[in-house]
Amino acid sequence: MSEELEGNCLVAQSGGPTSVINSSLAGVVAEALNHECIGEIYGGQNGILGILNEQLVDLAAESQQTVRALRHTPGAALGTCRFKLKGQQDYDRVLQVFEAHDIRYFFYAGGNDSQDTADKISKLAQERGYDLRVIGIPKTIDNDLVTTDHTPGYGSVIKYIATTVKEIACDNAAMGQYDLVQIIEVMGRSAGWIAAGAALAKPRDEPNAAPHLIYLPEVAFSAEKFISDVQHVLQKEKYCVVVVGEGLVDADGNYISTASADADAFGHSQLGGAGEYLRGLVEETLQIKARSVSLGMSQRAAAHCSSQTDNDEAYLAGQAAVEAAIAGETDKMVTLLRGDGETYTCETGLAPLSEIANGVKKLPESWINEDGVSMNFNFYKYALPLIQGEVQVPFEDGVPSLAKLKMVKVPRKLGAHTFE
Repeated sequence: MSEELEGNCLVAQSGGPTSVINSSLAGVVAEALNHECIGEIYGGQNGILGILNEQLVDLAAESQQTVRALRHTPGAALGTCRFKLKGQQDYDRVLQVFEAHDIRYFFYAGGNDSQDTADKISKLAQERGYDLRVIGIPKTIDNDLVTTDHTPGYGSVIKYIATTVKEIACDNAAMGQYDLVQIIEVMGRSAGWIAAGAALAKPRDEPNAAPHLIYLPEVAFSAEKFISDVQHVLQKEKYCVVVVGEGLVDADGNYISTASADADAFGHSQLGGAGEYLRGLVEETLQIKARSVSLGMSQRAAAHCSSQTDNDEAYLAGQAAVEAAIAGETDKMVTLLRGDGETYTCETGLAPLSEIANGVKKLPESWINEDGVSMNFNFYKYALPLIQGEVQVPFEDGVPSLAKLKMVKVPRKLGAHTFE
């Protein structure tokens, strides 16, 4: 047991939100209140960007009711960002803010790039001799973080997608004679975890049910094979439902969705358009009616259709982050570890931030059937436990009642930051 470190804690959120990222925030706040060595509980507005601007809020000022309501509230309650620290001046500023507010515990909820940022901050603090414990909290709907069995946010996004695909298929079954092909585009820039989740809409004893075809970034796309696949389905069924991941690539590794894509601060292509591309192929080649729909941000914001299992594990990850830091751990990320038994169980572990930063966990090829457009039993066994249970979202006047933080500002102690 490490010597107890006294000081304040800071939690921030980064990258694209999920429907359960605020459950991790609630876990951090609830657990931090249990430890006398933690003085103030601060939140950073808009991730690392808000920390640079010394925009901190007092989370201890929030009511217990509001903290509990975070568990069924989508988005990132503290605000988020896609900002990359650009140089030594930015890193120095982060430590200056930490020192000014006696931040000794830093919890950062985010994906690959966010964990890289946390890792660099932790190592700089060690170099400078500043006593700081940094713990990353896993967060991404993409499910592509290495070292963890799965990530909070994934179970909920695939529950929503499988539900939506199943409902859209009912519409297509009724309108199949008019709209022969329905293409549904989902998120997933570098890995096909999200698109694969659509397979859960298909009952195991109904192999011909929708979705009929799933196209993953892990399988090189061929326009000729795609058209052949669609024709094959339409020979047996009166309609065809296709799910495509936005990161679909051809045999040369080029994105098929767009000729030129903008990039974010970390150099990642901002994709979109794969569904429209496939719709055009169908209509031009087969001369039949096709529709395309992109599920967009609704995938990561649908708290009303989120997984209770996912929600509970997100909360657990927030709690575990605080517990690990109090115990003396630093420069680690909380991981989710699946039990070996037949009945699904999950507990938390820790992994070095340096092992997570900028890594990508691909969907195993052995989980994809030989046809390249459907998933086998291994994926179902992996994914089904993650979507179990329904979060009971309270409604008011017919719409969800969601948490809204008071965002009580912490007085600034430093001057404005100069960005490079």
